[in-house]
Amino acid sequence: MANLEQNREIKTVKPRSPLALYFSLPILSWALYDFANTIFSSNIITIFFPFYLQEVIGTNERMDQIASTFLSYANATASFFLVLFSPLFGVLIDRTGKRKGYIIPFTLIAVFSTIFMGVFATLDTTQTLFGLPISFVLVLLLFVVAKFFFHSSLIFYDTMLPDLGTKKELPLISGFGIAVGYMGTLLGLTVYLYVGDSGFHKAFIPTGILFLLFSIPLFVFFKDKPKEIIEKKSFISGYKEIYLTFKEMKLYRPVFLFMVAYFFINDALATAIAMMAIYARAIGGFSASEFILLYLVSTVSSIIGSFIYGYITRRIGSKLAVASVTVLLIVALCFGVFSIAPWMLWVAGSLFGVALGATWVTSRTLIIELTPEGKRGQFFGLFAFSGKVSSIVGPLLYGTITLLMADYGNLASRSALGSLIILSLIGLLVILKVPYKREA
Repeated sequence: MANLEQNREIKTVKPRSPLALYFSLPILSWALYDFANTIFSSNIITIFFPFYLQEVIGTNERMDQIASTFLSYANATASFFLVLFSPLFGVLIDRTGKRKGYIIPFTLIAVFSTIFMGVFATLDTTQTLFGLPISFVLVLLLFVVAKFFFHSSLIFYDTMLPDLGTKKELPLISGFGIAVGYMGTLLGLTVYLYVGDSGFHKAFIPTGILFLLFSIPLFVFFKDKPKEIIEKKSFISGYKEIYLTFKEMKLYRPVFLFMVAYFFINDALATAIAMMAIYARAIGGFSASEFILLYLVSTVSSIIGSFIYGYITRRIGSKLAVASVTVLLIVALCFGVFSIAPWMLWVAGSLFGVALGATWVTSRTLIIELTPEGKRGQFFGLFAFSGKVSSIVGPLLYGTITLLMADYGNLASRSALGSLIILSLIGLLVILKVPYKREA
């Protein structure tokens, strides 16, 4: 009888209007954290850190490749550690219900690592380590630390989403968060006005400060819903739970199929993001300032795509939404591979931006719909695990193709980008096989 009355109360709850959703303090503060961490992602991972490496090392064509090697290894190292720890973070969420308690220290470590990147990059020292200036080595190590804790915080951040609204509201909330996040890119890139076309390390400290500033609302206004800890277990024992989850794969076939699909889709996305600056400069002859303008256009497209796909996902369902985004990604990559004029790269960048923004909206919603509530944090950890393994494999594949075909010039880069089309097609075929029943 009590359950019947409770169900009646739930049915009488009026759905909130989009404005009421977007401007509630928990949702707005949650979205502003996306705004904050996207500043870090665009400024450090995509633009200014790669430019810094090229500026410090890339004195000729051969040294440009060495700079690319350092960038690849630094990214791969951060991803490797994330592969090791991300499933365990998911187990922690399921056991304790705590997200903010981990996001705060992880964010602070990422922030201060970024700031100290700027500090050490300015040091003029003759001391060396492994034949490299020690200040340069410290910047590399701090980048690895910052990127690891940045991505680790996102695992806890993503699992906050179900607490913010009903299932029907989730696509709109997710789309709003992504759209606000990409607006953070626009603010973050204003740092370029201070940096200019040289001395790219000057972007590190302002980026760290902006990351911290816009994270504060989440620290203050989001409230965790802690779970009662029934049995205390060691942190390492989480590996056993992850192993058992893999053994139960048949019971969760839809979500595991989706993770396989996401592996290939994210492989293409992550690699394209990592290599887009180099590709644009090699194929299109873009300068640093022209690339930043291209990145701005791509970011605006991501904002539009993420916001619109919140509605599209609600309209056609998460599975078809993910599939349609993958098709859009393939079209964007085709424009890039067969580009014979700069305008084709502009089209590719715009379409890729829409696909990038929409992927996070559709994939986060689908993973929530496919996972049982009690294991949601664990599956988000495995979801991140799949994504981070692919972020190691993709750049390695791309780099191997360009290395083996180096004598063929730009054909090597086109072939490497073309390999991402194949990965995307595999992801599309797998996602179409995911069992999915759309909720009314």
